Amino acid sequence: MQASGVLFSSTQEAFGMVLLRHLLKALGGNVLISPLGAAAAPALETKRSTFMIFGAHVIVYSNDAMADRAFFRDVLGFSSVDAGHDWLIFALPPAEIAVHPAEGTSGHELYLMSDDLTADMAALKVKAVQCSKIEEVRWGLLTRIQLPSGGVLKLYQAKHPSPLVTTSQ
Repeated sequence: MQASGVLFSSTQEAFGMVLLRHLLKALGGNVLISPLGAAAAPALETKRSTFMIFGAHVIVYSNDAMADRAFFRDVLGFSSVDAGHDWLIFALPPAEIAVHPAEGTSGHELYLMSDDLTADMAALKVKAVQCSKIEEVRWGLLTRIQLPSGGVLKLYQAKHPSPLVTTSQ
């Protein structure tokens, strides 16, 4: 991310970037956010007006929101802000979106991404998180993580190209 001449190599703290953007804009600075990291910033240097979308807000419905919020905070280590009354909103790592054709009713799914699924599953096991066996699917390696509420998150290592810079590079 480049903001008024300051270069950031990560978009991990999405909320912090939003605050930074608004602060710099209020101070009269131009802001560029590059989800691809510092290497892509020169290619994307334009004014803010060319970017309509600066992020995404994902909603996870839960039968035990407090327990699942604690999981995202304590197990996955996502930073958050309290929107009031313990309503936590978490910063997410960079994301990508794929639009697939649907037959019949359409819907949406949430997958967390890994660049080393086996290592991430081992790290989750240390935190007493159960993952399903790795399933090899056409587009990658997949495991499922059970949330405290009983809901399921999918975690996968892609075989397909990604516009994101992985943590192992």
